[in-house]
Amino acid sequence: MPATERSALTEWRRYGTVPVAAALGYSLGVIHVYSLGVFMAPLQEEFGWSRAQASVGLTIVGGAAAVAALPIGLMVDRMGPRRVGLIGTVLMATAFGLFSTASGTMANWILLWSVLAFASFWVQTTVWTSAVASRFETSRGLAFAVTLSGGSLGAALFPALATAFIGEWGWRGAFAGLGAAWGALVVLAVALFFRGAQDRKSAPAAVAADPAPVELAGVTLREGLRSVTFYRLLLAAGLFAFTTLGVVVHLVPILRDAGTEPLAAAGTAALVGVFSIVGRLGVGLLLDRFSGRVVGACAYLVPIVGAALLLLDGTNPVSQTIAAALFGLTLGAEVDVIAYLAARYFGLRNFGGLFGGLVAALSLGTAFGPLAAGLSFDRFGGYSEFLVLTMVLMGISSAALAGLRPAPVWPQPSGGAQVLRPADVDDAGVEL
Repeated sequence: MPATERSALTEWRRYGTVPVAAALGYSLGVIHVYSLGVFMAPLQEEFGWSRAQASVGLTIVGGAAAVAALPIGLMVDRMGPRRVGLIGTVLMATAFGLFSTASGTMANWILLWSVLAFASFWVQTTVWTSAVASRFETSRGLAFAVTLSGGSLGAALFPALATAFIGEWGWRGAFAGLGAAWGALVVLAVALFFRGAQDRKSAPAAVAADPAPVELAGVTLREGLRSVTFYRLLLAAGLFAFTTLGVVVHLVPILRDAGTEPLAAAGTAALVGVFSIVGRLGVGLLLDRFSGRVVGACAYLVPIVGAALLLLDGTNPVSQTIAAALFGLTLGAEVDVIAYLAARYFGLRNFGGLFGGLVAALSLGTAFGPLAAGLSFDRFGGYSEFLVLTMVLMGISSAALAGLRPAPVWPQPSGGAQVLRPADVDDAGVEL
């Protein structure tokens, strides 16, 4: 067996539960994103809201998350991801359940989303990927894929679960039931199985076979924030989230407007989650074998085809299914690619802080993409204009990744690892 395969197997034998627990934690962090589309119709019927009003909460959460992303990343670097994740899962499940108390006034709705925004700070992508990056080197791409498949799991399950809960208990009972049931599962998994190398600084009684923490290699926070690479990744992440999340959040309404029955629309939307799992695992394997910038650039072109199908043949069930699958495949790649490239280009020394900055771009895209899609519908009576915009911006996003230089080679985080100095980083190819 080749040495790289042996190393990968060793990583999975020792730390295989970490990305699985991280995946469940990540799924709770996106529960509001993938279930909101199902709740839109009941909220509109009861309160008379427009789709933009129903979507405004994602703007609040995304905007707040963008502001908090870098501080949360720095906090993860200092406190360790386990402690942050445990706090976050409890807060997130509680905040989501509180939507069941919505009164119908926009002030109340905004307040509820503000509470969820605070809770979401503690379950950002940085929390889960930081722990996984510290445990995996040879198989990091696949480990990231498993971790971020939690979002795919949520995209597959939450529309169907929310639809079933609404049918059984109404939309109020669905908010409370989904938050309580999924939250309990996630809190248990994180408490039992989630721990990164950073957490050992505050866990002296950990397993003796685990090596003591060492200083991780990578650029300084200032060097990373000043690099051209950082802003290329920032652009790619922000444009992707703005367009693709805008379409995915509104996919059920898009299909309903095309004449699809509610359950059928939810079923088609669930394909986004199913194919997202395939996309994440497939892209994770590709990232471990081929150039990350090339894999990412190709993956970011896929939504252009999905948007074209919805735009040109959106009433055809076959086109709807293929489009949902294509959006799912790429939705399975967006954070994986950005997280992988951040670790490769910047190292692990300040991964939490630098990736937190990139998460800010993802958060801003998530904040304004669904709102822009809703405003597009309210203004033009359809989603055609937003689908065209998606095609253009995804082309730009792909080009930003394709133009990256080759990544530097960092020492593995072992007992003999040394932190590279800035001169080494320059020679390795990071664009300072």
